[in-house]
Amino acid sequence: MRNFTLITALLLCSLSWISVSASESHTVEVQSGGDVTLMCSNISRVITTTEWFRVINRTKPSCVSSMNPYDGKPSFCGGFQNRFEMSSNISTVFLKIKRVDLSDSGLYFCGFYIGRHTVFVNATYLKVQEESDGMAHLMSVILGALTVFLTIVVIVLAVKIRKLQTGTDLGSDELNYAALNFQAKPKRGRRPASERELETHVVYAATR
Repeated sequence: MRNFTLITALLLCSLSWISVSASESHTVEVQSGGDVTLMCSNISRVITTTEWFRVINRTKPSCVSSMNPYDGKPSFCGGFQNRFEMSSNISTVFLKIKRVDLSDSGLYFCGFYIGRHTVFVNATYLKVQEESDGMAHLMSVILGALTVFLTIVVIVLAVKIRKLQTGTDLGSDELNYAALNFQAKPKRGRRPASERELETHVVYAATR
């Protein structure tokens, strides 16, 4: 019965008897390496076979898994045995994919075998994003924070250097005034012209 259902589904897809597209579905995004669970509503009022399908680039439908209504045990099609889990309850059918990668991207939908026909419902487009996208965003945030930090450090250093230069200038003025006070000693009597000229030069040099 499962093979018949699969053949029917492929035939319906090829003849365009179903119109499932990404524009008519909702999108689920997940980072590569993470887990995701897809869901669809159980529209069947009777116990019946349930299946999950995937369409890649809208041209290559493939069977993912199916569940026997009598034992409730899922079986998986080729290539989907390792990381896929299928389960269901009264109202919902689930498809869990572990450690997703880029190859898992595609349009997923489930089908119910009702009245000798397979009815497809709830198309979900799974978009797997590379981890590098998240890492690139993280690196941009880190670089931005580092740039702000280095800018603050440069400003602080510039202010400190300015203060040190101001303090050095004040110290030089104090030394000049000290030299002025030291050299300008009172003299008794009239001094020779050469000494008066020397003192005048010293005072000028110190206060300039």
